[in-house]
Amino acid sequence: MMRTTRIVRAALIAGIYVVLCLVLQPFSYGPVQVRISEVLTLLPVFTPDAIWAVTLGCFLSNLFSMSPWDMLFGTLATFLAAVSTYQLRHIRFKGVPFLSCLPPILFNAVIVGAEITYIFMPETASVPVLLFNMVTVGLGQVVSCGILGLLLVKTIEKTPQLRGWVEANK
Repeated sequence: MMRTTRIVRAALIAGIYVVLCLVLQPFSYGPVQVRISEVLTLLPVFTPDAIWAVTLGCFLSNLFSMSPWDMLFGTLATFLAAVSTYQLRHIRFKGVPFLSCLPPILFNAVIVGAEITYIFMPETASVPVLLFNMVTVGLGQVVSCGILGLLLVKTIEKTPQLRGWVEANK
């Protein structure tokens, strides 16, 4: 029963990620993006199941970008971010896991910023263009993870029903 619950929880998280990307599609793809579904990359604060869930959700969402590069690099960025978020989950300042939101911001800024620069804009690729793309992707991640993601974490922590559903051993 425990295994089934974990699989269902992971599938729901992946599904929510995909739905958020598709419903908010104009904001989810492109050089300037605020992928709201990335708030879910903070769920590894509660359960390692969320690592695979958000990775799968990102991969499935990136199928809609029609780019095999985005399927590879965007998914890799989310996977590395989720693993690192899980590793940082216990480091808190005033009860808030601030460091947990840094991996999704940094991995996406660097990896997706480089992907946009060198794969989608090779004719204009340069260090200034790379830095610009890293900053724009990073700013979108600050909104998604640094602001909304931390709000989601605090909401889950204050809501016993949500916390019970999302935690690994429930």
